Amino acid sequence: MGIIGWILIGLIMGAIARAILPGRAAGGWFITLVVGVLGALLGGWIGGALFDVQVNESFFSLTTWFWALIGSLIVLAIWGAVARRRA
Repeated sequence: MGIIGWILIGLIMGAIARAILPGRAAGGWFITLVVGVLGALLGGWIGGALFDVQVNESFFSLTTWFWALIGSLIVLAIWGAVARRRA
């Protein structure tokens, strides 16, 4: 799966992560989607590097989507903490 696939998954996972963690993230939907893409990349890295999971197999693999969601939640929580600290 290429970078375009990770971007698409990240956009979707950013929206889902925002629904799971409502009110905790500063910024609008654009920031949430960017955070989702970064989170999907982070989740792919975490799944592959730390747990030796093959997340690059297929766009429709549940493992890929799971790790993208985990990464998006992590990045969104960090972004919310940083933005709240600035305010």
